[in-house]
Amino acid sequence: MAEAGIVEAIGPVVVLLGSAVVAVPLFRRLGLGSVLGYFTGGLLVGPSVLSVFTEPSTILHVSELGVVMFLFLIGLEMRPQKLWALRREIFGLGLAQVASCIALLTGVGILAGLSPVHAFIAGSGFVLSSTAVVISVLRERGEVASAQGQQAVSILLLEDLAIVPLLAVVTFIAAAQSGNGGGVDPVAVAVALGAVALVIAAGRWLLDPFFAVLARSRTTEVLTAGALLVVLGSALLMEVAGLSMAMGAFLAGVMLSGSGYRHQIETDVEPFKGLLMGLFFLAVGMSLDLAVVASQWRLVLGLLAAFVAAKALGIYVIARAFGSNGPQALRRVALFAQGGEFAFVLYAAAQSGGLVTAADNAVFSSVVILSMAMTPLILLAADRWLGDGAASLEGVEAAEDLRGRVLLIGFGRFGQIASQLLLAQGVEVALIDNDPDRIREAEKFGFKVYYGDGTRLDVLRRSGADTADVVMVCVDQRTAADRIVELVKAHFPAARLLARAYDRGHAIRLRQAGVDYQIRETFESALVLGGAGLRALGMTALDVDEVTEDIRRRDCERLDAQSQGGLLAGADRLLVAPRPEPLIARKGRTEAG
Repeated sequence: MAEAGIVEAIGPVVVLLGSAVVAVPLFRRLGLGSVLGYFTGGLLVGPSVLSVFTEPSTILHVSELGVVMFLFLIGLEMRPQKLWALRREIFGLGLAQVASCIALLTGVGILAGLSPVHAFIAGSGFVLSSTAVVISVLRERGEVASAQGQQAVSILLLEDLAIVPLLAVVTFIAAAQSGNGGGVDPVAVAVALGAVALVIAAGRWLLDPFFAVLARSRTTEVLTAGALLVVLGSALLMEVAGLSMAMGAFLAGVMLSGSGYRHQIETDVEPFKGLLMGLFFLAVGMSLDLAVVASQWRLVLGLLAAFVAAKALGIYVIARAFGSNGPQALRRVALFAQGGEFAFVLYAAAQSGGLVTAADNAVFSSVVILSMAMTPLILLAADRWLGDGAASLEGVEAAEDLRGRVLLIGFGRFGQIASQLLLAQGVEVALIDNDPDRIREAEKFGFKVYYGDGTRLDVLRRSGADTADVVMVCVDQRTAADRIVELVKAHFPAARLLARAYDRGHAIRLRQAGVDYQIRETFESALVLGGAGLRALGMTALDVDEVTEDIRRRDCERLDAQSQGGLLAGADRLLVAPRPEPLIARKGRTEAG
């Protein structure tokens, strides 16, 4: 009997995992992305096809924790200063997109024959794009840290915030229609604000000491449990306070972004996030009711086409108004022209308030699910049509199980020259770069460079950072170099860390981050050019070398002073010469003399 119970419990889990294992690699190989693979796998095992799972809503509630983990990890990458710097995108671009699209979608719903209330509810749910789909696509393409990726994240944050006032509006309308009156509950507002203040205070004063205590136990499982406790505890607190679980997790991530335990927490949470996100997409696929789509196909497909078109128009106009060029605006349309997981929450609230029927909820939810499933196809079409999107990876080999005494990250003009000395001495070097065109070009000259984004911990592991004696950071972007240095220092402390600095300020930051050696990309070449100028004036090579060494020493001493006292420190180490006077001034003084 016990064995039968175990089989009944494990059997569906095996089927669920099997559907993902088969569908996801197949869809990725076809170039359709993993998200659509999960949707299809979920649809097959759901109630509409094989009926292995008859209550997808239960799985959906559990798997929403994947979205929570996603927002927490994004928060870890958003220090409060960075979040403040994005305030224009969040409350300007994000708010403008949400407001304009709600107006457009409500109008389209009314034109489609829905009542104003039904049109507003359907449109408001559809305007909340899928955080899970958008972030998954950005991560797969390595675009989260790009300018366009940061704008996308800003819009998603505003949309996650928007669910709170939208739920309040639905509650208000339901109360007004039932004759019970309505309004803002000051107690609920106070509780929500108190919960936000509590999370901020805990992040500011309690979390670092909390993880310090856990770290002293020297038990990995305890640190993992602590990380999950912080994520789920903050999410639960926000949910109880009437806010979004995802926003609670994001806020906790932001508060921990400056913590010394940030990378350990990120590593602990990452596996749970990936597993739960896959489960979430499977559950969404299960939730698609093919019977509703078949019986109401004209309404479902009509609303789908009208909503996608209206939302696309709103997104494009707002993107252009906020400075995006045509291709950038169209890419944002392809990324955001779908509904999302918060629509299910809004529609359920509207149904419980008596504003929509169960049949209406099923139709609106089907429209949202179909739009989420269409997103990878729309992005594929956009890439093909626009032609200037992510570079093709055809013929490029991704970094996997690399081994080398030296891991060199970034094979641009700087990295190419730096690698020559190592290769000339027969040193085994693992070369990675994130530009497929550059990798293909290097192949023509006999270099084997692998594709990999060095700002990602999993890529560093696959590239052999854990066994390398030396890691050389040769990328040409300051933020990317800082991120790589941060990861290597935290996770691969045994490796010697050498880095290319963009300018003097960046060199100081790298020294403070603890790199073993840094050099400004123009420093040595400028010294050589200055030395050539001295030799052209007749100075001997020995004297030029002596002057050059003195300048190096002074520069090093000044960097030491600046690392402690800021950019203005160490000015006394500069050799500042008087400005050459104009010839006429010298003539005048000579004649006067």
